[in-house]
This record gives sequence, structure tokens and C-alpha cells, in this order.
Amino acid sequence: MLTEALATHVDNPPSGQERPTNAESAGDSEKPATPSALPARPKIMMVDDEKLNIYVVAEYLKTGGYRDLIFTDDPLQALLLASRERPDAILLDIQMPRVSGLDILKQIREDEALSRTPVVVLTSSADNEVKLRALELGATDFLHKPVHSGELLARLRNILMAKAYQDHLLHYSTELEAAVRQRTAELEASRQDVVHCLARAAEFRDDDTGRHVIRVGRYARIIGQQLGMSERSLDVLEQAAKLHDIGKIGIPDAILLKPGTLTPEQFAAMQKHSNFGKKIIERMADNGSDQLRQHAELGSRILDAGDSPLLMLAMKIALTHHERWDGTGYPLGLAGADIPLEGRITAVADVFDALSTQRPYKPAFPLDQCFSIMQEARGSHFDPAILDAFMASRDAIVAVQIAYADLG
Repeated sequence: MLTEALATHVDNPPSGQERPTNAESAGDSEKPATPSALPARPKIMMVDDEKLNIYVVAEYLKTGGYRDLIFTDDPLQALLLASRERPDAILLDIQMPRVSGLDILKQIREDEALSRTPVVVLTSSADNEVKLRALELGATDFLHKPVHSGELLARLRNILMAKAYQDHLLHYSTELEAAVRQRTAELEASRQDVVHCLARAAEFRDDDTGRHVIRVGRYARIIGQQLGMSERSLDVLEQAAKLHDIGKIGIPDAILLKPGTLTPEQFAAMQKHSNFGKKIIERMADNGSDQLRQHAELGSRILDAGDSPLLMLAMKIALTHHERWDGTGYPLGLAGADIPLEGRITAVADVFDALSTQRPYKPAFPLDQCFSIMQEARGSHFDPAILDAFMASRDAIVAVQIAYADLG
């Protein structure tokens, strides 16, 4: 029945924060410029329960050219203040009441937004265990009290330069990843356009809309999804299935467009489109005279583009989508699981579309008749498991048929 039916087919201090008065110093006009590798206006935060220590460090920092300064003598406010102000570096006292500087350091490193912020530990302790614990918690550097101005500025400058470089690398990496994603999307879109155009080149031989290739690709995807294939595999399958009949390029119009039943000789010529498809997809040999001898083989040769997973799969489909489960198909006479899975899937998708649409040699069959004919070929033409997946997806199949119906 199936064979007969088809024939062929910052600057204001927040609460809890105390900022020193902007006292003018004699050397203010000679402050060194911020190094070009540093942020234009580095924001420095200091946490110390002793206000005198804060005032002294503030003066040191101003003589070094730093103006955006944030200070607090309340360690309980340190984390909240750091989260709000996002400083470029933190000067942190260790020995403070209520909350230890080590506890604050631990909280900073556990905060994703602050985890990369350099923290310079200020300590008067000579206890190596304290230093070791601070290093384990992620301290960037140490300064001993009383703080020496030159050492403070030199260490701070080096830390800020390192952070600026790290930030640059991070931003560059993020921008590079975004550019790669955009380029990949563009290449994927271009590839899909080329695949569709190539598929339509064949379909325009006997289908002036080219929607057949879209429908077959969608049907194949639906079947593959029902079978549990991964999204990546489904993407490749849908695109590759569109190229199943690329070998039609090698079939004469007198045969391809014949409205009536084909003669045995014409049907034999039509069967060559599978070999043609393989030859069209695969890499061309020096001697091209044999490329026009087989339909499925030619389609497969067209699609041979080396290691491209898409075209390798398309070549396989072009060659095997006319094979039958019982071994009576063409061009290789494969049977059962010897037929590639994707070829078996595309066979179901392609036959259904041939049945349900008008062709030069036949009208479109009613939908129920199409499914009935397909069911009759279960275990002979079609892999039973794949046909069952197709039947279980009837609603989705019909939705594609409606959405991509041929227009007038």
C-alpha cells in the first residue's frame, strides 16, 4: 500500500562611617599623580577602632595623592560599608573589640562581590600564628604598626596596580567570551542559512516552495526528541535531515517532474538520487566522471566536508533514508539496525511528508489515511520503535504540517 501510494518520493560618609577632615598639608601641591595603571580615583577604606590610627593613615594617604577615602572605627559596620562603597583596597586592623579583624576578613572573602578586593592587614602583633591565619583567610599583604608612610604608599600602590591588571584581564575575558558567543551565533546562523539554501536548491527541482525540507527537518527533530536524543543532537539532526534529497540535483527533469507513474527504467534512475546525495556532500575526487552515476551517492558526495559533524550526518542521511527495515530499500539494501538511526528517522519523516502533500505524481492524501498507511508499513518499511515515536507525537507532527503548509 505504501509503495503504491508513493510511487517515488562615594563622597558623603554614611552613618557608622567617620571620615577625617580634609586638612591641608604643606606638601599638598607636590603630591605624586596617581599612576596611569591605577584607577583614576582609587577608593581606599580603613577599618580601625582607634581614631588616632585612622587620622594618621588618612594624612599619609592624602600625601600620596589619594582623595577618595572611607574610614570607620566601628568594626560592626565594616562589611556593610564595604558592600555599599566597593573600595579598591581595604586597610584592616586585626585587634579590635567585639569583632576581630580576622572575622571581618573571612566575611569579605565569603562575599562574592568583595572576594577579590585586596585586604592589607594592619597589626602590631608579632605572633606568627595570627599572620598565618590571616594568610589562610586571604590577606593580601601585611603592615606593622606603627605604620610607616613610605611603606604604606609603596605597598598600596603595588597592590592597586596588581588589582587593576587583574580587573583588566577579567573584563577582557568577559568581553572576549561575549564576542565569541556572538561570533558563534553568527556562524551558526550562517551555517543554517547555507544548509537551507542547499536543501532548497534540490527541492526547487520538484517543490517550488522549498517547505518540504523544513517540514522533514522538524518531523525528524520531533521523532528524535521522543526517542530521548539530546538537544545538541536534535539541532544537528534537524539541519542534516533537510539535506536528505540533495541528490535530486542529479535527476533529469523528465523523470523528477513526471506527473504519472514512472517506468521501471525511470524508477531505477530516480533511485540513483541517494547515491548522488552522498557524492554531492562528500569531498570530490579528482576524477569526477563517476559523480553522476548514483542518486543517493551523489547527494552524499555533495555533503562531504571533512570533519563537519553536520555534513557528515547529512551525507549519511542522504545515502540511507531510502533503506527499509526489512532490507528491501535502496541503494545499499541495508536492513534493521544496520541502517543508521538518523536515516531511519528521516525515512519516516520523509515518507509522511510525501504522503501528506501534493506531488507531481499524486494528490495529498487525507491525514488519517497517511497515518494508516504509515502504520501498515511498521516493521517492513519502518523501524517499529521509530514509527511508534512518530505516532506518539501525532499532535506535534500535525502542528508542524499546519505551520509549514505549502502555499497556493
